Amino acid sequence: MTKKVLIANRGEIALRALRACKEVGLKTVGVYSSGDQELKHLRFADETVCIGPSNPLESYLYIPGILSAAEVTGSDAIYPGYGFLAEDHEFAEKCEGSGFKFIGPSSAVIKKMGDKITAKTIAEKSGIPTVPGYKDKLPENKGELEKIATKIGFPIMIKATAGGGGRGMRVANDINELISGISITQQEAKNAFGNETLYLEKYIENPRHIEVQVFGDGKGKAIHLGTRDCSLQRRHQKIIEEAPAVDIDEVETQKVLTACVNLCESIKYEGAGTIEFLYKDKEFFFIEMNTRIQVEHPVTEMITMFDLVKAQLKVALGMDFVLDQNRITFKGHAMECRINAEDPVTFIPSPGKITKMHPPGGFGIRFDSHIYSGYTVPPYYDSLLAKIITATNKRKSCIKRMKNALDEFFVEGIKTNHALHIALMNDQTFQDNKHNINYLENNFMKQFEND
Repeated sequence: MTKKVLIANRGEIALRALRACKEVGLKTVGVYSSGDQELKHLRFADETVCIGPSNPLESYLYIPGILSAAEVTGSDAIYPGYGFLAEDHEFAEKCEGSGFKFIGPSSAVIKKMGDKITAKTIAEKSGIPTVPGYKDKLPENKGELEKIATKIGFPIMIKATAGGGGRGMRVANDINELISGISITQQEAKNAFGNETLYLEKYIENPRHIEVQVFGDGKGKAIHLGTRDCSLQRRHQKIIEEAPAVDIDEVETQKVLTACVNLCESIKYEGAGTIEFLYKDKEFFFIEMNTRIQVEHPVTEMITMFDLVKAQLKVALGMDFVLDQNRITFKGHAMECRINAEDPVTFIPSPGKITKMHPPGGFGIRFDSHIYSGYTVPPYYDSLLAKIITATNKRKSCIKRMKNALDEFFVEGIKTNHALHIALMNDQTFQDNKHNINYLENNFMKQFEND
């Protein structure tokens, strides 16, 4: 009997999931909000269901509506993608309780790794290096806080244990900033996540952002698929990603890769996941684990030829699948540019109708996108329009191929960050791989704004 998968997402990841479902012979259900009727994947899904109004709180984030759509269509499983409910342990738990297979890790694992303090403890037990800090309940007494701060050393990062996406964090440079910062961050965390628990970490200045792609079968077997460098960011959001990370210590990298696999096996992780690190002076420092597919997963696929989304489906639905580290081979270099509907200088979103567009193509170029000429970009959701991915033997030639791909690509009718990507490809610091997570905002943008 053919199984049916409800894709609980939109945009490019929904189309990506639908294509993978088709390849492995699964029926699909596409869901959409009333403001999202032009989505490309809806044209190709076997069934479609409107799950509510444009407001994501009433549609893509509304659990009863998604579960009802799954029940009405006779779906067997739910694919969450990234964003929205992908890392919501309550959603995963309700899927499980309603008889639908949640395509991803168990709700218990999502809950564990979603709590930053618990995740850090698990990482330490697995041999993963972590940032020095303090994860017990923070004292209210100034003297006690000063003792903790002295031990960690300023600057100190204040973090919400339930935070994510760059929210719920603040840097303190002295004890007064620490005290006021704790109060402000607690309130922000309470409002944003319903959880005001905080912890402290040493602030690592100007590191690189390195991550490890992992995959588990949910039964205690896991593998890694190498590293990615995601250091080009704005407002803690990545805009360019590469695989593998280059110019990092080989011995330390191998230790970290082994430790990441150990972590996944210890928690019986299922599906695709990413373990994120800060990297500086040949040292890795654990940030968090993302218990879902990442936006940047294509660069890993391009250097390994391992289809992460198909693997997610096969493992979740009990299809024939072999998970073996010895079968994973790494070849060449891959790079991804995120094309967003936003002003390239201010990053203000730019919704509206796309009057014309042309995707890039050619050898070693991949274009993951849901947009087309005549498509109206709605104002209600993330601004991601497309991902341009290039792959070659070396990083230098990968950049050159990306330049050509960007030259060929155009979108008219709305603003995009296309010009920003072109400028970055021509930037000497980026070409020399000398950038860090603060380079784009603190250095590059000043020059870009003046050009």
